Amino acid sequence: MENLEDLKSEILNKINHSAVLKELDDIRVSVLGKKGKLTEMMKTLGTLPLEEKISLGKGLNIIKTKIEEAIETQKKFLEEKALNEKLKSETLDVTLPVRPETQGRIHPVSKIYEEVAAIFGQMGFEVAEGPDIEDQFHNFNALNMPLNHPARQMQDTFYLNNNPNKPFDMETAYVIRTHTSGVQIRTMEKQQPPIRIIAMGRTYRSDYDATHTPMFHQVEGLVIDKNITLSHLKGCLHDFMKAFFELDDLPVRYRPSYFPFTEPSIEMDIGCLKSKTELKIGAGNDWLEVLGCGMVHPNVLRAGGINPDEYQGFAFGMGIDRLAMLKYGIPDLRTFFESDVRWLKHYGFTPLDFSSMTDGLSNNGGLAR
Repeated sequence: MENLEDLKSEILNKINHSAVLKELDDIRVSVLGKKGKLTEMMKTLGTLPLEEKISLGKGLNIIKTKIEEAIETQKKFLEEKALNEKLKSETLDVTLPVRPETQGRIHPVSKIYEEVAAIFGQMGFEVAEGPDIEDQFHNFNALNMPLNHPARQMQDTFYLNNNPNKPFDMETAYVIRTHTSGVQIRTMEKQQPPIRIIAMGRTYRSDYDATHTPMFHQVEGLVIDKNITLSHLKGCLHDFMKAFFELDDLPVRYRPSYFPFTEPSIEMDIGCLKSKTELKIGAGNDWLEVLGCGMVHPNVLRAGGINPDEYQGFAFGMGIDRLAMLKYGIPDLRTFFESDVRWLKHYGFTPLDFSSMTDGLSNNGGLAR
């Protein structure tokens, strides 16, 4: 046993004096590895008499435990020491001035968020928010789209299994919201009319090409009150488009369409001039569809807890990324999400270019062209 104590002291001394992790690991292998000193001693236990075998085996196990504890303690100490030395060598002087050529830029989508909020804010709209992961009631059912509704097949939906311990069930599965319309239902559930809100945020659909991405940004509006008419909707959207594109003379037209959550449903087009190399918003011989809208369906009002015999309203929705493409001449939607600093330097805005109806909406002086 005295030899074992000497062995323990010798090994622990080496461990405590190890200076780097590589040295510590070499000690561990030389003692506890397949051919380590302690491992070789344990292999000889089978050749010893029973009493001596029990005594020596107990002593070796005690030493092994002490060595493992010492190695773990020293390892933590050396890792912390190495981290502190690395942090010390990588310190930065945060008082240094920012180089102009590396100044960050505001993404065009963030800029459109500001512009849309500024316009509708002046009209008296409030900004409402909701969850990205929705239950099917708020994403579909309450919007007049029950499980067997054909319109449900129009949207490429990402479904989430909300109970991994059970087989996937289409009827109870959560979804990553396909639109921000669920925010409208949640607002109606919490607030009685009059209601005037916009809901902006990320939405998700399984689609990817030059004009579609799996994740995109959307703004929807909802107005509910007594005596709301289609004329209010058309006037609101026409005023918005003129303010957004900063054009006093902007031709618009409305076409009948179909959405399960509005009746009647219409699509809005704005005038433009198209050529092989250019798209100019404003007076021209062509039309460009920009959004869908309509009067809120009575079933949707009922689902939100509002009496359709007493109240009515209108709703609209449009893509924020698409608005950015049209206003700032960005040809491909996929580039919005590629994190290319050269693209952001070209299309981005300087951080202090705030959008407001008084100081300028797009503030084109800040556009990095």
